[in-house]
Amino acid sequence: MDLPYTSAHKELHFINRSGWLRAAVLGANDGIVSVASLIVGVAAADPSPSAVLIAGAAGLAAGAMSMAAGEYVSVSSQSDTEAADIAREKQALIDTPAEEEAELASIYESRGLSAATAALVARELTQKDALAAHVREELGLSEVHTANPLQAAFASGLTFSVAAALPLAAATLAPVGQIIPVVVGATLVALAGLGALGAYAGGAPKGPATLRVLFWGAAAMAITAGVGRMFGVSV
Repeated sequence: MDLPYTSAHKELHFINRSGWLRAAVLGANDGIVSVASLIVGVAAADPSPSAVLIAGAAGLAAGAMSMAAGEYVSVSSQSDTEAADIAREKQALIDTPAEEEAELASIYESRGLSAATAALVARELTQKDALAAHVREELGLSEVHTANPLQAAFASGLTFSVAAALPLAAATLAPVGQIIPVVVGATLVALAGLGALGAYAGGAPKGPATLRVLFWGAAAMAITAGVGRMFGVSV
């Protein structure tokens, strides 16, 4: 009696997280950096706690909505493009099925298969699900990479809000006259944690990711603080 084939070799992959993870890391990083930079810039120009807190709260609310709306619009545009390409491919399979099968075979042949094997693979995949084969091989799309506007918008907006609350809380709890050093210190710690967490979630090395977010976060705060001190205006 033949038993069904099961593979004993299982691998852990993180590519299926790429869509929401990108939006989440982008939202969190932008939340920390933009609100912290805003607070530092305002504090450098006008160190009164009320001005700093109002600016930080406004930055959090506006930034969260902007990130969510921006992600939704941009990913929706990507989704529309994907849908249009799939529709064109579906029509081509109806109008010129033989040419489409030959095109699929040429893709496999260019990847190293012999002409005969490539033709056989193309024929069997065409018989099973021609559209799925062309969407995957010709357009480079799969369920993993399909754009999801709502998921991206929610992940980006939520993580922005949570992350932006960190420098705002640091500014609220900072002693009078110590807003800038407290916010900078808390922000750098939060960015280091974000870089390590994002790398961990994606299965990537933690060191480069941590250094990357620390460098750009520190640069953003330094430039904004410089603007605030030079012009003495809220930025």
